[in-house]
Amino acid sequence: MAINSIILRSIMAMFIGVSIVSTQALAQEDSSELGKKLANPVAALISVPFQLNYDTDIGPADEGDRWTLNIQPVVPFSLSQDWNLISRTILPVIWQDDIFAGAGSQSGTGDIIQSLFFSPKEPTTDGWTWGAGPVFLFPTGSDDLLTTDKWGTGPTAVILRQQGPWTYGALVNHIWSFAGDDDSSDVNSTFIQPFISYTTPSAWTFTVNTESTYDWENEQWSVPIHGVVTKVTKIGSQLISIGGGVRYWADSPESGAESLGFRLIVTLLFPR
Repeated sequence: MAINSIILRSIMAMFIGVSIVSTQALAQEDSSELGKKLANPVAALISVPFQLNYDTDIGPADEGDRWTLNIQPVVPFSLSQDWNLISRTILPVIWQDDIFAGAGSQSGTGDIIQSLFFSPKEPTTDGWTWGAGPVFLFPTGSDDLLTTDKWGTGPTAVILRQQGPWTYGALVNHIWSFAGDDDSSDVNSTFIQPFISYTTPSAWTFTVNTESTYDWENEQWSVPIHGVVTKVTKIGSQLISIGGGVRYWADSPESGAESLGFRLIVTLLFPR
C-alpha cells in the first residue's frame, strides 16, 4: 500500500476514533473562544489543521476520484506591541485515480502555498480585523500530474469582523508564476474565500464558505461551496477541534470535479 494512502487512512481513522472517544469537557467560555479564534485566519493561535477532502466525477469522462489531505500549520509571531506576523502554510498530500483516460493513479505531495499576513493585534474602531502580505507558490509536487512545475508569488489579504457568536469576512490572494518549467502552463490565478460562521457557547461552530479560484490563463472558475460543523474538545491534555461536512461544486472546468464531495477536519490547538 502506498505511503500516502496509509496517511489518508490514518487521518480518517483518527477522525472516527476522536469522534467516539468520551472526552473531558472544556469550560464553555474557553472552548467557545477557541472556536471563534479558529474562525479567524489571522488569530494569534498556533494550530495544525489536517483537512481531508474527497472529490469525484473528475475529468472529461467523470470517472476520476481524488483524496487530498491538506496539512495547514498556522503560526503567529509577535513583531511588536501592535503587530503580528501570521504564517499560514498549505502542504497537500494527494491520491488520485483516472483523472483522464489513461492517466492511471498518482500519489504524493502537491505544491506548497505559503502565506504571510502582517496584522494589527487589535481590531479597528469599527471592529474589523485585517491582514495583508505576500503569498508564495513552491513546485514541491512529487509527480508531473501533482504539480504546476512553476514558482509563483503575489499578494494576499484577509478582512473579517466578529460580532457576538458571528464571524464573517473574506480571504483573497493572486498568484503569478515567474519561473519554472518552460513547457508547463503559466500560473495566473485569483483565489477568493468569503466565509461566515456561528459559534455556540458550547464550542460548536457552523461554517459556510466558498474557496473559489479563477484561472485567468484558461478563463475558468472552480467554485466549491462548503458546509462544515466543528467542535472544540480535549483529548487528555491536548486541545483539539474535530468536524466535517459536505462540498458541492457549483462550477468547475471540464477536467475538474463535479457533484458532491466531503471534508473531514482534525485540528491540533496550542493556545498561548
